[in-house]
Amino acid sequence: MVKPGRKGIDAAGGTGATLRRQWKQDADVTQPDTQPGRAALWMGGAILSFTAMAVAGRAIQSELDSFELMFWRSLIGFFFMAAIVLARPVRLRPTSPGLHLTRHMFHFAGQNLWFYGLMVIPLSQLVALEFTMPIWVVLLAPLVLGERLTTRQLGYAGLGFAGILVVAQPGVQPLGSGHLAGILCAVGFAMNVLLTKRIMRHDSILCVLFWMTASQTLFGLILAQWGGFTWPSPAIWGWLVVVAMTGLSAHYALSSALGLAPASTVAPMEFFRLPVIALVGAWLYAEALDPFVFAGAAVIFLANWLNIRAGRPVPVAPR
Repeated sequence: MVKPGRKGIDAAGGTGATLRRQWKQDADVTQPDTQPGRAALWMGGAILSFTAMAVAGRAIQSELDSFELMFWRSLIGFFFMAAIVLARPVRLRPTSPGLHLTRHMFHFAGQNLWFYGLMVIPLSQLVALEFTMPIWVVLLAPLVLGERLTTRQLGYAGLGFAGILVVAQPGVQPLGSGHLAGILCAVGFAMNVLLTKRIMRHDSILCVLFWMTASQTLFGLILAQWGGFTWPSPAIWGWLVVVAMTGLSAHYALSSALGLAPASTVAPMEFFRLPVIALVGAWLYAEALDPFVFAGAAVIFLANWLNIRAGRPVPVAPR
């Protein structure tokens, strides 16, 4: 067990040899009896939650920026989590506060980039770029865990980045900040999943969500002052509640799915989110059903699937 303040984890969440050894031990823990059917139902709930969050996020950002959105989302979520904790007391003291803080920072950055991307590129493009998250996990694992990166893994990562090129179509259409946001949010979510796996070995889902909403309320409040704080109008309060509730439900559904089946089983299920979000984008925002987006997403999916077949688990991260 890693104690707070112990060498290997500091206030900024740095990792050392002790943490790397423990994470490698986590990888050796066998998965209990799996229930893929129930996991699929939970993943369906997660996909619906993500889709509703995207629609609500676009509606909110007609008035608020992403930092303000994250502040209100986290504040509403915090009160909701506090009510749950009061009704059902749980252990809230985190085993490793540094890990929690680092996890929340990466999640906050990734989520802000995701909300920004919602406004500047089609929903299907954003989701396709977000699907590169498992590839970033492979590339970041040697830096975070000290693992060896094989030539085969590099090849699969290269295939995944080829999928990014198909989605973004550089030279055919202008690349903008939305494409960069989509890629960087995937990096943030990759770091998030590496940290979440370690945290969930010792702390409950409710503990993680409670401190996530508390810390991200503070992050959002501080950063929202940058451009001048804007109070939401009555017209978007309902959308703020939707974003807050779907954020928590998506986290819970994903965590529940991962508790019922291995990540290698759960991860491919999330790719059903692309056709769902593409159809929603076409219906609500008249976004074109771009065949290059689906083709690029298929290449990214193939890279992740090959990685699974090679024996490398592909994680799914809470958003």
